[in-house]
This record gives sequence, C-alpha cells and structure tokens, in this order.
Amino acid sequence: MVPAPFTRPPMRPMRCGVSEPAPHPPSQPALGIAFRVIATGCFATLAAVVKWAGEQGVPVLETIFFRNAFAFVPVLIYMGRTTGFGVLRTSRPLSHFARSGSGLVGMTCGFTALTMLPLTDATALAFASPLFMTALAVPLLGERVGLHRGLAVALGFVGVLIMVRPTGQGLNLTGVGFALTGALGAAFAMIAIRRISRTEPGPAIVFYFTLAGTLLGLASLPFGWVIPNLQTLGVLIAGGLVGGVGQLFLTESFRRAPVAVVAPFEYTQLVWAAGIGFLIWSEVPSGYTLLGAAVVAASGLYILYRETRRLRVP
Repeated sequence: MVPAPFTRPPMRPMRCGVSEPAPHPPSQPALGIAFRVIATGCFATLAAVVKWAGEQGVPVLETIFFRNAFAFVPVLIYMGRTTGFGVLRTSRPLSHFARSGSGLVGMTCGFTALTMLPLTDATALAFASPLFMTALAVPLLGERVGLHRGLAVALGFVGVLIMVRPTGQGLNLTGVGFALTGALGAAFAMIAIRRISRTEPGPAIVFYFTLAGTLLGLASLPFGWVIPNLQTLGVLIAGGLVGGVGQLFLTESFRRAPVAVVAPFEYTQLVWAAGIGFLIWSEVPSGYTLLGAAVVAASGLYILYRETRRLRVP
C-alpha cells in the first residue's frame, strides 16, 4: 500500500534553527487531482519494477533496499526546500519503530505478491487496505464504526472475494495470501500513522520509514543478494527514484486540494497497472478482477463520503 502523505503543513527553517509553518498554497483542486493521478502512475510504475526485478531473480528484500535507499534523493531534496531537517528531532522513537515495522511487513508481503500475481490483480487486492483499516479502527483506536460504514466494509470484503474468485481456480492463492497480508500490514501502518501524527510531523514519519526500509534491505545482504547487471541495476535505481517522486506528488496533491477531492483518484492506479501490465506482460484483467475491484472501490468511496460528511456535521 501507498505510504501516507505528509500530514502536517510544511515547515520552513528560521535563522535561530527553530522551524515555523510555511505558508500553505491556495486551494487548487485541478492541480491537486493532477498530482494525485501522477502519484498513482508513479506507484504503478514502481509495482511494475518490483515485478520485473523478481523475474530477473532479484530477492524482494534487495528490491526493498533499492526502493528506499534511492527514494531518499527526492525526499531529502523536498525536505531541504520545505520543512528543513529540524523536523527529524523526535521524542517517540518507539512509535516510529512500530509504524516502520508494520509498514515494512506490508511492503515485503505486497512486493512478494507482485512477483506471483498479474500486476492488475496484485494492485486491486491492495485496495483492501482501507477496509482493514476501518475494521481495525474499532479495537485499536476506539473509534465507532456505524451501520453504514460497517455495511460498506462488508461489501468491500465481498469485492475481495469476487477478485479471489469463488473457486480460486486459475489464481495463485499463495500470491493472494501475500497480497492480503500486505494490505493488512499497510492498514496497521496507517493506524500507527494516525496515532503518531498527533505529535510527529509527516516528513519525519516518511524519513524514518524510508530509513528503516533501507536498513532492512541492507541487513539481508548476507542472505542471498544477487549482483544485478547494468540494466537491472538501472531499473532498480529508477524504481527507488520513482517511488520517492510519487511520494512527493502524493504529498503535494493533499496540500493543493481537500482529501475528499483527491482521495477518490487513488483508484486510477488500477488503470495505470492494467495499461502497464498489458504493454509489458500482455496481461488482460479478468472479469472477476474488474468486477471485484469496482465493488471494493465503491465501498472505499462510500466510506470516504461518510467520513467527510461526519466531519462536516457540527
């Protein structure tokens, strides 16, 4: 699942070394939507890189290293130009550790699923993450999920079952298991972000997760890394850069327009994935995948609608 956007207004460094909020740009809904669609294209491209690297024999944890290590390039440039590096000071290292741990479980399982499933199927199954997050918010955050949101979550899981197919015939069920575990890990990560973002700035959350991913990948070096040829190395580096750039476009999309405006365009990632999957692997999404993805998307959009409506009620 996609990493959370920077959840606080950017900060600009002052001469005394203390950061203050940078001016928020005026609302630009069209630009926010455009940035969100570009971000989903970046993440779909990253998913294709992961799948292609797996076909070249690159271990998943090695791919995670490149995805995170080279994502630092655009992320650090962004921080230097907006928030400054003072935001990295933290009094909650254990919270960052918990967020990074759950996120890396999700990333590892999600990347593994990409090596085992068609690109569109793996992408569509990842959309179960918001459903898991809504369900987990009750026991973990003490939130109340009313009848409407509860029914929407149930409908979303029906959509997941449709994608898996009633019999599972013709689908790699191990890959499905990794995809759903990845979505569950991403849901735990999002809940951790909701907790930690009350006191920690978004750039720090992204930075420490990226650092944890780099260290995890590097720690796997003694356990079977392959030496990539120049082409594979270039693709892995490009994947990391594209992932970092996608994070920045995601961040800017939420700065330029309200969440309710840009969030629905998350599902354009399925369109990008279908196009890339067809061009590279000649994959054609099955009717089950498209129908199930449509049901999951409708469920997610309804949950978003109810949440937005709830927040607007005085």
